[in-house]
Formats: sequence, C-alpha cells, structure tokens
Amino acid sequence: MNTKKLNWTRSATACHRNRSVGLFLLVLALVCTVVLTACHGSQGMAAFEVPEEWDTSRTYEVTFWAKNDTNKTQTAIYEKAIADFEKLYPNVNVKMKLYTDYGKIYNDVITNISTNTTPNVCITYPDHIATYLTGTNVVVPLDNLMADERYGLGGSELAFDGPTQDEIVPQFLSECVLGDAHYALPYMRSTEICYVNKTFVEKLGYELPEVLTWDFIWEVSEAATAKNADGTYVVNGQKVMIPFIDKSTDNMMIQMLKQRDAGYSTSDGEILIFNDDTRDILKTIAAHAKTGAFSTFKISGYPANFLNAGQCIFAIDSSAGSTWMGSNAPLVDIAEDKLVEFETAVRMVPQYNVDDPKMISQGPSVCIFNKTDPQEVLASWLFAQFLLTNDVQIPYAETEGYVPVTSKAQQTSEYQDYLARSGEDNAEHYAVKIEATKVLLENAENTFVTAVFNGSASLRDAAGQLIENVTKSVRRKQVVDDAYLDKLFDDVMALYHLDQLGGAVGGGAKELGPLPRASKILLGTLVVAWIGIAAVAIHDEKQKRQS
Repeated sequence: MNTKKLNWTRSATACHRNRSVGLFLLVLALVCTVVLTACHGSQGMAAFEVPEEWDTSRTYEVTFWAKNDTNKTQTAIYEKAIADFEKLYPNVNVKMKLYTDYGKIYNDVITNISTNTTPNVCITYPDHIATYLTGTNVVVPLDNLMADERYGLGGSELAFDGPTQDEIVPQFLSECVLGDAHYALPYMRSTEICYVNKTFVEKLGYELPEVLTWDFIWEVSEAATAKNADGTYVVNGQKVMIPFIDKSTDNMMIQMLKQRDAGYSTSDGEILIFNDDTRDILKTIAAHAKTGAFSTFKISGYPANFLNAGQCIFAIDSSAGSTWMGSNAPLVDIAEDKLVEFETAVRMVPQYNVDDPKMISQGPSVCIFNKTDPQEVLASWLFAQFLLTNDVQIPYAETEGYVPVTSKAQQTSEYQDYLARSGEDNAEHYAVKIEATKVLLENAENTFVTAVFNGSASLRDAAGQLIENVTKSVRRKQVVDDAYLDKLFDDVMALYHLDQLGGAVGGGAKELGPLPRASKILLGTLVVAWIGIAAVAIHDEKQKRQS
C-alpha cells in the first residue's frame, strides 16, 4: 500500500471515529435533554425544616382555602378568626378563598401543584392529601412542628391559647397520619346519622329501638310501601313515599363492610372490596330498591326534603346536615305548605351487631403546603393552629352537627352549656342538631376511619358507585345476579382505575401499576440511543474491514 493510500485510509478511519463520537455525544445530549424535559417540575422543593427563629421583622401573606356551603354564620366565624389572628400577628395577612365543596378545592390544588401555586393553608380531607403527596415535598409533615417547644402545639412563643397535642382527641388526630407522619390537623368531625320519622314508624305498628339494625330498617321500609286502592301510600296518604334514602352511598357501603368485618382495603393500598360480602350486600339492596323501599340521593334527591315532606321514614346523612332535618329545622329547602308535622328521632346508622356498633368518623382537616421560604411556612402553621383554639372550634361546631376536635373545647363550660340547652329553641339549640352531635360524642370509641393512600379517594367513589349502579339497574328492570355483579365489579374497577393502583386488587400479588410518563420517555429514549450507538459501531466495523 503506498503512502498516499495509507494516509487516506487513516484519515477516513479517523473521520468515522470522529463521526461515531459525535453521534454518541449527540445521542447522549438527546437523552439528557429528554430526561430533563420529562422530569421538569417533578423534583419538588426541598424538605421543610423548622427555622430556629421566626423572623417577625418581615410581613407574610398566607392564602387560606376553605369550604363553605352558603352558610353565612360559618363565613363570619372564619372572618372573625382571621381578624383575631391578624391582631395577634400584625405582620401576617391571611387571604381567604371560599369554595362550595371539597371536590373543587381538591381539583384546584391538583392543578396548582404543577405550577407551585398551591395555597398556604387548606381545609381538605386525608384521602385528598394522599394524592397531593405524590408530588415531592408538596405537603409539609407536621410532626416536628407539632413538637417544637416554641411554636408547636401549646408552644411557649404562641400568642394565643392553643391546645397541646394531648388535648386533641386521639382518634381524630390519628386520622391525619399518612404513612408514618402527620400531614394534617383535624378541624371538625362528624359522622353518619339516621334521622327517623318516629311518628310513621309507630303508625306502621313498630317500636323504634335505641340502636337500629339493618333487619329493622328493611322490614319497616317494606311495610311502608303498602298502597291504598287509589295508588296513594297507606302510611302518608300521598302519591310519593321512599321509605329509606341514603345521601352518601360510599359511606353506606364502607360502614356495612366494616360492620361485617369484611374486606375493603389495607393500609398499603390493597383493594379488597370486590368480595362475597359486597355481593351479598348489593343483592339485598337490589331487592329493596326493586320494591321502591330504598333509593339514593343521586337518584331521587336530598333525603331531608323527602323526610320533611312526609315522604321518607329513614334519612341517612351526615351529622353536619342535621340543621336540615325535621319539621322545625332551621334550614329547610321545601315550601312551607309541603312540610309535615312529625316527631324526629336521631339514631346512629343501622348495625349488623348492636353489641359491637361501628360508625364512620369523617370531617375536614387542615394541611399546610410547602414553600421555598420556611418562614412563610411557619406563619402558615401558626394560623393553622389558631383554627384549633376554643374561640374558633366552639362557635363553628355550634353551627351544625359538628364536634370540636379538642377535649380542651369539648370540656369547657361554654360548650357543655350549649349541649345542655338542647331543644330550647329551633335555631342555635335545635334539638335534632344537638342530639346528632351527642351521638358522635358518646360513641367516639365506636368510630373508625378507612386507610388513606394514593387512590383511596377513587376507591371510596367506587364503593358508592356499586350501590348507585345496582339501584339504577333494578329500576330499569335488570336482573342483579352473579353474572351482573361480575360485570359490575369489572366495570367499576376499570372506571376508577383500581387495577392501576400500587396495591393488589382482590388480594392477589402486588401490581406496580403503569410507569410514569417521564419514565416511559426515558426508557424509550435509551433504547433508541443504544440502537443508534450499535448501528454506528457496526458501520465502523464494516469500514475497517473494507479498508
């Protein structure tokens, strides 16, 4: 080989090698670019650490998102709480935004997480917080703040008389634990209550027991479906009667499963609801929906409206909805001429075993969102604590059938006097409202909560959907048998993506669920990169052989 040809060959080889290196670097740059682009915004903020001192020389704006269902009294309590707090901390400005329901708060928080524009303080539910936690360091864990000697619960540097951790009802505080940390403080607590038209129960020849059973509910409800020759119902003389209406079918299913010690979910997200107990419950509900003895809020309407019009005997709703229940309720949504006089009785939800009653504990909690400025987070924490003071807890609890979350508030002479004046008037001391409150106060040890995990809110919706679908189906003359329920289970599982959660469905082996979009992009890019590198290497080898 002559020198000229040798130099040309070396030059070509070097060129190919340079091209290989260039392609490799190009692919590597592409991978890095895709990874950085796909993961942008997913890294979150640094974990919050309690500042050594709170900088009072600065001013802070704390945004506060809360739910208010057109209750002007509750709005006034929030406004007073903010004004009182700002007097104690003049360097903090609290800006409140009110929502009509918790679902809208949840949706807005999810939207704002991606742009780091979440509120500072938010009244929400633990199921929702579990979803917020999928973002890195989005919600502040509160354990270190709670235990801080200066600014923690009952801390020495607080400008107000807040509760200590021991003064928060333990059952309510435990509801705010997600994983191994507290991510919220309880704000108010309620439970499900059965409001009963006792007058109609006795008219049908029954004596109302102190503790309702499901057998009693179904028997009386079926008796109430009897009609006169003209098509009116015997019990009320009207053309409309839905003996039993449940407002929250998700709570209905959850409580029925709990009372039967049946599967619902585990703490790590294993889905257990699709079981034989659920089948049996749904078949029973279908049988009574078929006769017209049972319906739901979503299908027929608000239980209180039917109860107050003498068109319902058993209306299950939250204790927080007690001010709408009864002939003399302070809040009524029907015309006065439609009201029917009757004696309203208040009972815990029906039970399978009266010796081991179980009822759900529910209610809003307060969480704090992380910010780049720890001082701002500390200001938010101070306001969140202030919502647990007696001056906020007691007035708010008295607006509806809520229970204060602190023993500090519950044990005050002011609150005890409020309870003792049950029935004194049909406004602040409305008997039905206070009796509903007492049901929860007297049964705190019989309450339970469901496990909270990413996807638990979807599981809760699915629980209610099972009852809603069965009730609709029998009204459409469909047969609810095992084949129907097999399909219903599959449809509801798919609708709420329960087969894509981190835990197993039905007790099987754990499924990891789908990879995040960024991971899919990264893996796909890596595959393309290695294919490209391999192609370059093969090309170089061919060039070597040809030279």
